[in-house]
Parts: sequence; C-alpha cells; structure tokens
Amino acid sequence: MGDVKSAPKKILVIDDEGDLLKLTRTRLEGSGYTVVTLDSGGRAVEVAKAEKPNLILLDVVMPGRNGCDVCRELKANEVTRGIPVVIFTAHYPEEEYVKISSEDIGADDYVLKPFDAQTLLAKIKFLIK
Repeated sequence: MGDVKSAPKKILVIDDEGDLLKLTRTRLEGSGYTVVTLDSGGRAVEVAKAEKPNLILLDVVMPGRNGCDVCRELKANEVTRGIPVVIFTAHYPEEEYVKISSEDIGADDYVLKPFDAQTLLAKIKFLIK
C-alpha cells in the first residue's frame, strides 16, 4: 500500500488590499497551502464556519467590519474559536502596541506589513498542527 498523502492545509486570508491579497495567495500556494480569500470582514465568520480553515490571516484595518471585531467574533464562536488567527497590519509603528492589541482581541500571533514571507511562513507552520 502506498502512503496516503495528507490534504494541504487551508488558510483563509482576509484583507481589503487586492494586491496584497494576490501576493499572499501566491506565496502561500507556492508553499503548498490551499488558500481562500476575502476582501472584507463582513462574511469572515460565515466563511470560516463553512471552509473550516486551519488558520486565518486577518488584516486589522478594513472598511466596515475591522479585523479586531472579526477576531473577537471568531474567538467567541464555538465553531471557530479553535482556529489560529494571525493578524497583520501596517498602521501601527509601535510593535509592542500591536503585540498587546493582538493579545487583547484573542489573536494567536501577529505580523507587521510589509511582512517577510519566511517569517510569515514560519509563524503559520508553528500554529498549524
């Protein structure tokens, strides 16, 4: 019998910046992940419930529902609370502030934009069991 190849891990990426969304998808797919993207936080919890991603990469500053609200809702929902969430943002120059904020909203980790692909991939690999 041959080895059964495990299915690729799925990552839900939510960001309102189209170019960053495309770049992130390309990098993650190039590293063997399946990627689902959303360009706003409006349907994030609904999509997370349906897609059951192994990890969510979530922008903080978006029009409408921002990433902080989305993260809090994901972590409060019984179906999605166990999914690791990595927030990313470029809007706060103080890294310590972002770290504290990410902990306050229940995020599992954070990445500052522009992000280094290797750093992001290392964090993802660590968080996806």
